[in-house]
Amino acid sequence: MGASADRLLSLAARSLVLAGGLIAVAAAPRPPPVREIGPARLAIASPQGPALVPLFADAGWRGAPVRAVRRAVIILHGYRRNAGDYYRLAAAARRKAGPDGAGTLLLAPQFLADEDIAPNRLPAAMLHWGHARWAGGAPAHGPAPLSAFDVLDALLARLADRGRFPALRQVVLAGHSAGAQMAQRYAVVGRGAAALARAGIGMRYVLANPGSYLYLTAARPRPVAACPGYDSWRYGLAGGLPPYVTDSPAALAARYAGRDVVYLLGTADTNPHHPLLDTSCAAEAQGATRLERGRAFVAAERARTGRAPAMHEVAGVGHNARRMLGSTCGLAALFDTQGCPAP
Repeated sequence: MGASADRLLSLAARSLVLAGGLIAVAAAPRPPPVREIGPARLAIASPQGPALVPLFADAGWRGAPVRAVRRAVIILHGYRRNAGDYYRLAAAARRKAGPDGAGTLLLAPQFLADEDIAPNRLPAAMLHWGHARWAGGAPAHGPAPLSAFDVLDALLARLADRGRFPALRQVVLAGHSAGAQMAQRYAVVGRGAAALARAGIGMRYVLANPGSYLYLTAARPRPVAACPGYDSWRYGLAGGLPPYVTDSPAALAARYAGRDVVYLLGTADTNPHHPLLDTSCAAEAQGATRLERGRAFVAAERARTGRAPAMHEVAGVGHNARRMLGSTCGLAALFDTQGCPAP
């Protein structure tokens, strides 16, 4: 199955339960251990010693300085941890972008679950999290209590090294569905863009069909009286934040207003009973479907900041990563191709 098959974790699933950074598919078994592990490695320093994360990466990631790389696209996988599928999806989009895709380095980090380590005979230094806890920024179970956000920080710090990437101008962090949820939370709380800025490198976040959003105010488009946790972590900043987050909510909200964020919404992603749609009360307060939630969040950001966010609706496309990111506006967000109407 391709990357768009995240929705097929289980046809029996009817909701997502999110608490304390955990994303669990209700009424469905966990995905099996991954079979494909990224062949490259990212080493991250920690008090417990170096920790490793697998990567699917172009050859330019390793070896001598790469002067041809002008853009890097980091693509985030979904709940099945199938980073290889997402790497291939991004490679197909790059080919579709033609000359505009030239000079683009593709990276797909892989955030492993506890159950992935033994079957794949991975070393003890490999980072692993409880089921889907990586997506919420929770500390890893081992070998060091690092957040997946720490991993992204390390990835961006390496890209900011002008000795290795002297011509790099832009980094794009992109995801679809669960990957878009993680990318949006990182856009709010992540610290890695600062290293890029110091090196004169821009950063963009591309969010395709996320199932929920981290709001920057307490307002919601639907009633919240019966949902006391609607503004806590993963949905808001009022409480329950992971240890990675140290800045104040006010500082995070102000910083997010200055981020380069592109929202991609499929006009056919409108099933309120989608197997992997979060139907917790906190998510339902944001809207009934992914399309409704995306429109509501963009409207909330417009009201909060006084500026119109970059939002594009992809006509006729549902919950499909390949069609979303390979659309005219998806290619424009990833590679600055032409043809996408103004937001």
